[in-house]
Amino acid sequence: MRTLAAAVLLVSLWACKGKDKQAAPPPTPSQKPEHATAPADAPTALGDADIVSTATTSAVPVFRDGDLKPGVHINAVGSYKPHVRELPGETVRRAALFVDERRSALEEAGDILIPLREGLIGEGHIRAEIGEVLAGLKPGRRSDDEITVFKSVGNAVEDLAVAALVLG
Repeated sequence: MRTLAAAVLLVSLWACKGKDKQAAPPPTPSQKPEHATAPADAPTALGDADIVSTATTSAVPVFRDGDLKPGVHINAVGSYKPHVRELPGETVRRAALFVDERRSALEEAGDILIPLREGLIGEGHIRAEIGEVLAGLKPGRRSDDEITVFKSVGNAVEDLAVAALVLG
């Protein structure tokens, strides 16, 4: 297995609150990375983003599919109920989709279930579980322009792994 790490040169933090989307408060001096911004809106935050992480309880998509650039990777870890979603259906449709655990994703993840009900994707749209990619059993990204999504609904193994890292 090979280990890859993205060099993060700029962090843009944008937050939404309910229906009123707004810029997140800037990080305090002790939290602020060397290069950080707090854009006023999602299109500005997403325009040049290579990695997008969503961690909301939103019931509706928090950005427009057209705001994403080719080759972006999205970590979608919020909105884990069947009737809510953070991602536009079109984004899920055109992305290579990876999940933490297939069965749970198809039972809990509105980001997958809603486009499935809308006929935008089928169950076979999930390319792989993240463990299959890490073990080299299934391919990950296939091209530099491919949009990839990792949808996590969370599971006990992930929680235990994080706890082990934090507790040492």
